[in-house]
Amino acid sequence: MLKKYQICIYRIYMNDSFQHKGLRKKLVEIIRGKGIRDERILQAIGSIPRHLFMDSSFIRFSYKDQAFPIGEGQTISQPYTVAFQTELLDVRTRHKVLEIGTGSGYQTAVLLDLGASVYTIERQRKLFLNAQAILGELGYKPHFFYGDGYQGKETYGPFDRILVTAGAEGVPQALLQQLKTGGIMVVPVGSKHGQEMIRIIRRGDDDFERTKHGYFAFVPLLKGTNE
Repeated sequence: MLKKYQICIYRIYMNDSFQHKGLRKKLVEIIRGKGIRDERILQAIGSIPRHLFMDSSFIRFSYKDQAFPIGEGQTISQPYTVAFQTELLDVRTRHKVLEIGTGSGYQTAVLLDLGASVYTIERQRKLFLNAQAILGELGYKPHFFYGDGYQGKETYGPFDRILVTAGAEGVPQALLQQLKTGGIMVVPVGSKHGQEMIRIIRRGDDDFERTKHGYFAFVPLLKGTNE
């Protein structure tokens, strides 16, 4: 059980103040200025308290359009990158979305705000537990899995959308097979030095249409799990 002073500190940390909301409003305008047009995504960015998904030592950077460390060699993605990937994914209400790399849980929250049913996989045990705690506290209810994102979740598929939030050396074939016909996958593909954003639409059993959407920098997508 938490001691009284610990509870007080926790409640202060969980606070979403008028200042935070004002900073989010400014962040939304920055992202809009960079070309994001989907108002549903901008609304999600404007409503989700990003500072709660970050270590307390980084709270003053929470609403800068930058990526920041979240431990275990991972980062919380730049808000623009979150918005860009989500816009490419074209998520609709009741879509079944597989997210590879829960990370902080922030991208998960954006997908849930869009009305998706989210199945999210994380290979880092600490991040998996942290994301469960914060998303649960905020009232979000994705389907959580601790495991190897390269393998996806075949037993829960096929999926309307698949989002990969780490840089893959190539498109994981297991994930392609878990995508519905007509479904969309968004995945950054390349080396540890940078990746190209790839959007894949499944047109048929063995028919995948691929388009390229610029260069980004993600942490590597790794196989297996890390306790």
